[in-house]
Amino acid sequence: MYQEKKRLPVGVENFRQIIKDNYYYVDKTELISELLHNGGMVNLFTRPRRFGKTLNMSMLEHFFSIEGDQSIFDGLAIAKDRKLCEEYMGKFPVIFLSLKGINAGSYETAFRLAVETVKGAAKKAKFLKTSDKLDDDEKDDYRALLDKDMDEATLFLSLKTLSELLEKHYGTQVIILIDEYDVPLAKAFENGYYEQMVFLVRNLLEQALKTNNSLKLAVMTGCMRISKESIFTRLNNFTTFTITDVDFDEYFGFTDQEVRDLLAYYEYSSKYESIKEWYDGYCFGNVEVYCPWDVVSYLRSLRTDKESTPQNYWVNTSGNAEVKEFIRQSKNATTKREIERLMAGEVITKTIRSELTYKDMYDSIENIWSVLFTTGYLTQAGQVGSRIYKLRIPNLEIRDIFKTQIMEYFKETVAKDGDTLGRFCDALKNGEEKQVEDVFESYLKKTISIRDTFVKKTMKENFYHGILLGILGIKEEWGVFSNQETGEGYSDILIETENGEMAILIEVKYANDGNLDQACERALKQVEDRKYDQELLENGVDKILKYGIACYKKQCKVRLADA
Repeated sequence: MYQEKKRLPVGVENFRQIIKDNYYYVDKTELISELLHNGGMVNLFTRPRRFGKTLNMSMLEHFFSIEGDQSIFDGLAIAKDRKLCEEYMGKFPVIFLSLKGINAGSYETAFRLAVETVKGAAKKAKFLKTSDKLDDDEKDDYRALLDKDMDEATLFLSLKTLSELLEKHYGTQVIILIDEYDVPLAKAFENGYYEQMVFLVRNLLEQALKTNNSLKLAVMTGCMRISKESIFTRLNNFTTFTITDVDFDEYFGFTDQEVRDLLAYYEYSSKYESIKEWYDGYCFGNVEVYCPWDVVSYLRSLRTDKESTPQNYWVNTSGNAEVKEFIRQSKNATTKREIERLMAGEVITKTIRSELTYKDMYDSIENIWSVLFTTGYLTQAGQVGSRIYKLRIPNLEIRDIFKTQIMEYFKETVAKDGDTLGRFCDALKNGEEKQVEDVFESYLKKTISIRDTFVKKTMKENFYHGILLGILGIKEEWGVFSNQETGEGYSDILIETENGEMAILIEVKYANDGNLDQACERALKQVEDRKYDQELLENGVDKILKYGIACYKKQCKVRLADA
């Protein structure tokens, strides 16, 4: 008998909704047990975006909350620990605050958003207005937390005040959960009010987490571990669990077995290898994990179209500013070679600074290595010494992001160098093969090479094909067509000049053995054998130039076919 499958929780971050509305849930509830046995009073988990931080925080909220529905944990791993459940489940007032919505172009707007965020948390406790456990002054303190014109001092004290009121009402200490604590700092840095936001966040956290006798336990999540000097100055009750720590390593992201179980349930086990290549490869502590967002997004795509191929889902959730800045700053030859090695699937050894302020992030290329590691664009492949790690690109999805940014930056630099572009296009049009060769090789030496060994493709010319398209795409007066994109019977690249009276055919070959002359001959022979010019001739194109371009690493050879 057919049984309908559970729904796929793409973008669903509310734990109760996932359980109650029949979504597939990868059980991470043992995090609760480990947190209570091994965690500190104030705990910070840093993980890249899209690794289930918010869902885990929602899980903690529903587990601890006096207002929670305890039945949603029936049958889950944590329910087996009856003693712990009896002691902690549904026993505490919980304040859950997500700071991810504090995204503004000015401090004034960000402050208002922070006020609204605190108001939202306070509104969940409207019973405090009429609580017989609070006196009139305390009820006035609660009403102040609902005031849209809340002043700075009230905001700084808000979480502490709310926790004191909740403790008095319930007679028990409070759990505080703060999700995405560093998003307001990132947005403030981008928009020029970083110092003001540091001051706000520091005061809010210090009042809530250090000088708060009503606090039982606190958990925070974020992407970056911001330096103690700027945010956590006086928090001495504070424990951080980063992507290098073994503690809690399997609770953010899907493990290999969890992915196998997921695929088996939806009957897509045949897609395991491609999912592993595209979305696996992150190493947290001692565990290798997949990005949950990507795996679930691709499965949803498969359920619509069984022939669907893996896509880059991460790129749609981020501006990838870290990679953009990294590519822009990689001007010296050493860094370019290191990126080329990463793109070829190799590892690079670097010292990682786990604590950076946003102001420090892009101060040096060495700092950016640390940022890429922290945010998931690179992952560890082993530790060499204290703070020294072997780094690699985790999977094909992230490699695709690097590749895209490398090509985008290349196009930007080409567009700025109009003289060189003009010389290249004039030489192509005039049949000056040596000039074409010299200018193209100069481009190759300036850009970062992308070798396809990582992807295990035989077509090494893809990179060089992309570089040519990147150059020619800037020449707005020309029509430039790629055979890879159109699938038509033309050479790799077809160019129609301004007046349409001339066409240029380019066939690119990679010289695996370094023999550029021979590769050029193969390229030109293919153009002739497959009669790439036939349709052009039939359409009345008067002049057709046919180029064979051979490449090997950063060398090239250009040959023009005889007229």
